[in-house]
Amino acid sequence: MKLVAIYAAPKDPEAFEKAYFESHLPLIKKVPGLLELQVVKLTRVVVGNRAPYMLATMTFADKDALKAAMNSPEMAAAGESLDSFAKGMYTLCFGEGKGS
Repeated sequence: MKLVAIYAAPKDPEAFEKAYFESHLPLIKKVPGLLELQVVKLTRVVVGNRAPYMLATMTFADKDALKAAMNSPEMAAAGESLDSFAKGMYTLCFGEGKGS
């Protein structure tokens, strides 16, 4: 199971990235059950009008592990951190990943 965070373009990319990588990600890495974390900064729109600024994919073993993570104090702390610099700039989605 995956938790995907989609981030809109920030007004101040440098300040956003400093807060994101130095404050927020260390908290996310403490979330129980997190198996993998991948962050992708999108650099160019190839087709379409607008792309998100950045995506983060967090992988958990199954729905129960994701549910436990979402209800953990560590995720609450990470959410507070994110809201401190990116409130209204992100969308969170659950997803199922399949490899090729």
